[in-house]
Amino acid sequence: MPRPRQFDEDAVLTAAADCFWGRGFEATSTRDLASAMALTPASLYNAFGDKRALFLRALDHYLQRTLHDRVRRLEAVGHPGLGITLFLAEIVDRSSGDPQQRGCMLVNTALEAGSGDPGVQAVVADEIGVIEGFFRGRMALGRETGDIPPGPPVDEAGALLLSVLLGVRVLARLGPGRARLAAPVHAVLALLGLPPLPEGSVAA
Repeated sequence: MPRPRQFDEDAVLTAAADCFWGRGFEATSTRDLASAMALTPASLYNAFGDKRALFLRALDHYLQRTLHDRVRRLEAVGHPGLGITLFLAEIVDRSSGDPQQRGCMLVNTALEAGSGDPGVQAVVADEIGVIEGFFRGRMALGRETGDIPPGPPVDEAGALLLSVLLGVRVLARLGPGRARLAAPVHAVLALLGLPPLPEGSVAA
């Protein structure tokens, strides 16, 4: 009969995600992970498999707590245009408020993975598709209801919003400050007729 796990899975996956997020996949060692997760290497492998398998679990855990939670909350906002603005506002707040300048674990993975791991690439592409799908869906609904004025085709608007978001996340790694990160967001919101960024922090 297998022994029950003697750890909090949510806590150890959060610790693993933070470790990978700060260092990247290649630079994170099994020793780093075991120390951060307060597990022995043997317990780590028994519970999660190899480093790649743990990375994918940790990335999914990170995305559930950040991207997927954000999409669920903001799809429930009554005004689709405001949902888009709040999505980007949270990104600016989180990016500028991180003293470690880690950016986004998903975007960092996209930059690091290259062509070396098709499986990881596929996960990244699917999750970036979730973001673009959110933008396209909110734009389409807003155009139908009159909440968002006419403008570029929905697919083009979604791609533009995604590109600005990814640019903000990459720029955040350099720590330029909130005003610099917010500048391209202000511009794209104005271009598409969306509500401006709130003056204060909205990060959930």
